[in-house]
Amino acid sequence: MRCDTSYSWQLLAAAFVMALSAAQAMAADRPVSFVNDVMPVLTKSGCNMGICHAKAGGGQNGFQLSLLGFEPAEDFEHIVLEARGRRLSFTNPDQSLLLLKASGQVPHRGGVRLAKSSPGYAVVRDWIRQGVPVDGPTSPKLVGIDLHPLKGSLRRQQQQQLRAMARYSDGSVRDVTSQSLFESNDKAMADVSESGLVKALDIPGKVAVMVRYQGYVAVFNAAIPLGASVGSLPPANNFVDEAVFANLKELGIPPSAVCDDATFLRRVTLDIAGRLPTGDEAKAFLANKAPDKRDQWIEELLRSPDYADFFASKWTAVLKNRRDDASDIVSNFAFHAWVRDSLLANKPYDQFVRELLAATGTVIGNPPVAWYKRVKEPKDQIEDVAQLFLGVRMQCAQCHHHPFERWSQDDYYSLAAYFAQVGRKPSGTRGEDLIFHKRGMATATNIKTRLPLKPAAFGDQGQPIAADEDPRLKLADWMKSPKNPFFAKVLVNRYWKHFFQRGLIEPEDDIRESNPPSNPELLSALEKHFIASGFDLKELVRVIARSSSYQLTSVPNKENGGDRQNYSRYYPRRLAAEVMLDSIDQLANTQTDFANLPAGTRAVALPDNSYNRSSPFLRVFGRPEGESVCECERVQSSSLAQSLHLINASDIRGKLSHPNGRAEKLSKETRPAEEKIRELYLVAFSREPRADEMKSALGYLTEARVNAAGQKVDAQKAARENFQDLIWALLNTKEFLFNH
Repeated sequence: MRCDTSYSWQLLAAAFVMALSAAQAMAADRPVSFVNDVMPVLTKSGCNMGICHAKAGGGQNGFQLSLLGFEPAEDFEHIVLEARGRRLSFTNPDQSLLLLKASGQVPHRGGVRLAKSSPGYAVVRDWIRQGVPVDGPTSPKLVGIDLHPLKGSLRRQQQQQLRAMARYSDGSVRDVTSQSLFESNDKAMADVSESGLVKALDIPGKVAVMVRYQGYVAVFNAAIPLGASVGSLPPANNFVDEAVFANLKELGIPPSAVCDDATFLRRVTLDIAGRLPTGDEAKAFLANKAPDKRDQWIEELLRSPDYADFFASKWTAVLKNRRDDASDIVSNFAFHAWVRDSLLANKPYDQFVRELLAATGTVIGNPPVAWYKRVKEPKDQIEDVAQLFLGVRMQCAQCHHHPFERWSQDDYYSLAAYFAQVGRKPSGTRGEDLIFHKRGMATATNIKTRLPLKPAAFGDQGQPIAADEDPRLKLADWMKSPKNPFFAKVLVNRYWKHFFQRGLIEPEDDIRESNPPSNPELLSALEKHFIASGFDLKELVRVIARSSSYQLTSVPNKENGGDRQNYSRYYPRRLAAEVMLDSIDQLANTQTDFANLPAGTRAVALPDNSYNRSSPFLRVFGRPEGESVCECERVQSSSLAQSLHLINASDIRGKLSHPNGRAEKLSKETRPAEEKIRELYLVAFSREPRADEMKSALGYLTEARVNAAGQKVDAQKAARENFQDLIWALLNTKEFLFNH
């Protein structure tokens, strides 16, 4: 039976132990500590993992333990007192059900977790033999762990043994390497054994190995150099290049050369404006001889409404601007317009976030309140805010201590308290609420301890908030405060990933000690620059796009082909669904019509997810539905359905054969075929065709067509179909479908 909750678990456990005659005759050797000895064995064996007996995963067969042993007091109850004590045998410890199942001597779905000959088995057996002693108030408490070494450089295939040392409140130190859990943050770069032996593999770069022991985490950071000679480097245009190139020199990874003008023009236009350069823009840029023409083009893109359209589509997706009902159209359009206008006006990022978090009123008068329509509960609000604006995934801490970080349930509910006084009532617009601040003291109750907690941010003690003050304003103040180590860091990391495909911290919204950046110096420099600029988003884009690192070719040299995280070259990536659809329209000289929007509206300017349902293309190519704050909701992987869609879908055929399309227009013009081919290549690739491409295209365009009966096809019809085929061939190339 479970104990009466009116007594402490310590008193009940002591009474239970004293009632056992076997427990009276405890051995004379050192008492085994449940917290410091037994719990690490159970954790190392995986008994309290989510798929086994962890309460967070539902446990198994009625036996539940706290996840990773974060609640030893409860675990003592479950093991010793629960199920009428049948899990332990004090007269014959080896016959304890706990040991029989863990060692596989009786059927156990989890298999053998503790071999009978293992030291861990002996620890648990001795603890039972000693009468399951209870840790008292004077028992040594773990105060931290030290990892040796903390940093290192490993040649490929070289090994390094890690050593974990636990420090206790009585000043003692114990080697706990064999009881610790080890995990590599990139298993393709380095393996780590259960005993902490790290082996570097063949991919060069920076790798981290996390060690966890009883709620404490330490990280071993290792460089795995390629060791190649790094000769002359591209010019360093700013501090971004200095940090990237210094890292490459340390690792011995020579960077690729700077890309040509055509590649840069196409790449940067896709990345900043979400579109292809027009043929005229490409022709003018390639003809421009100004030494700073790349910087000039970046500025032109940042001034354009295309920049605001493109980045608004990214932000509204992670801010869940989702249409679930026809009445949502008002809030969807208003919220999207607010985000877009904020970006176009270059509103400081901290102000943007403040207006969003502290929004009050109606969606008509204050569009950012639309966020509260989709994210209604305080727990959802803090989880989204933490992940999106702080890079901290707090979902786990609602029920238990975060398994990879220091965040507890108290941290979770202290953050939730900032949203405790958000009130809502119906407004004059159907389906829309009026958001307001309710007077009163803001608190949130920890569901485990039942204690009320006042608003407090991460690592902050919190300050008294008057009943008439909106706590969300205090949260917004803390967001941009120098005390907050997350706010600027996660944003610059998110934008870095947008331009380089891979974040300095990956995933981009999972910032924690056990997930370090691949280039900490660069991340720190970007963060400081962003703060010093007044949280200027355009300046952040500018400094990244101007760097030589961003302008490197995607073609690897003979040494850097295996580099995946150090930016020795540009990493190609498939165009996003909206960008690809707009690019096909641009190449085919057609447009896609969307309901309730002006003719000619680009796919990247769509305000919400509802248009996915009416567009097979957007569905197949993975435009997000706005259900998550994680950008991983956007599908970037290729599929057979995508290939088939590009090859023969009705909407693609319709664009190619459109009576006002480019194929029809080119077939009727009297210009030389060479000029028409150049036009197509400038639109598709922002470059002139190579000699072999020109020869192949000319040969195809001048080839006579015959019908099924072998009769020669009308010249005009043949020309139209030839141009349709040529455009179809271009849009199905990797050069067109990828940003490179």
